[in-house]
Amino acid sequence: MADTATQRDLIDIGKKILKINTPGGVDSTGKKVYFSFLPFSTNVPGGGQALITTTTAGFYLGDRNNTFMSRMTFTPYTNFAQRFGLPIRSYIWLKENKWVIDGDIRLLKYPIETWGLGREHHHDDHLMMDYTYLRVYQHALKRIKDGLFLGGGYNLDYWMNIRSREHMPLSEYTGYPYGTDQRDYTISSGVSVNMIYDTRANSINPWAGNYANIRVRTNPKFMGSDHNWHSLFVETRRYHRFTRDENKQNMLAIRNFFWTVFNSRAPYLDLPSLGGDTYNTSGRGFPLNRFRGKNLYYAEAEYRRNITSNGLFGFVLFANATTVSGPESHFFRTWNIGSGAGARIKFNKNSGTNIALDYGISRHHRGFHLSLGEVF
Repeated sequence: MADTATQRDLIDIGKKILKINTPGGVDSTGKKVYFSFLPFSTNVPGGGQALITTTTAGFYLGDRNNTFMSRMTFTPYTNFAQRFGLPIRSYIWLKENKWVIDGDIRLLKYPIETWGLGREHHHDDHLMMDYTYLRVYQHALKRIKDGLFLGGGYNLDYWMNIRSREHMPLSEYTGYPYGTDQRDYTISSGVSVNMIYDTRANSINPWAGNYANIRVRTNPKFMGSDHNWHSLFVETRRYHRFTRDENKQNMLAIRNFFWTVFNSRAPYLDLPSLGGDTYNTSGRGFPLNRFRGKNLYYAEAEYRRNITSNGLFGFVLFANATTVSGPESHFFRTWNIGSGAGARIKFNKNSGTNIALDYGISRHHRGFHLSLGEVF
């Protein structure tokens, strides 16, 4: 972890303006919780604006000398017209890093664009659809050795009130038979075996380290699933620093993931999709869920650097590439490229939380992405 004594953030600036004096020093037991809060408005699929409030909490459940920082993120949003989202995501380190517990719970209701499988349809030829979505993912993993953890958990995807907002049915538009029929709901309920390798001290803003995640999931009918289907998700990340100075950010961050449902009968909305990862951060420069298919591979690189020596301002440059299987799209032969740049403003130096404002572009799309914490 970096020494924050010489760092500055928006909280420091607010204290100076309001002339608030607080005792210095860091509690070595790490019992303190570091909150960051950001309200903003953005465009939503289907037209209109939505109010989004992001709250990130960083905290320690043990001595910070032997326990990594845990995080919880709550990002509710609404357009005050029957569109809302209540996602809660967590990545918890228990005392001395003996266990890691990650969760992803969401209740969402909003319109979304879909483009079928692969490059089946042109960018402007999308179908607008509605649904209500409940997700419950909860995994617990025990440390085996050093940064290696093994465990498992439960996974539920429950899509309700699925309907097309156009005259064309979803089944006709996609040509995909599972989860697109006249029934307006799908259920995928199952268990997973998980492996994580993690040496990052802080997942909100990794300062160094490596991360890998393997999740093998099965969804049997006896647990409530519509069909028996299986999936594999494999992700790796590397954070390579170009300086040993703890107070300077000069890093290349790289991630990639492979996601497949094999040849099983996965419902359409459960198929691998761009932006379908836990924090919906893949694919900057593309609309959410722009590409979907039975097999998807994603790679991204981002260069991160400070602008000011006190860490208050910084910038990033990024590029990503996606390949997906489907009509008019050959896996590992047809690629979709996005790139862009972003600004960073330190909100809370103790948790390392930045306000991240990115502008991404691709062949047919461009747009802003605003968040608390690094994208990955």
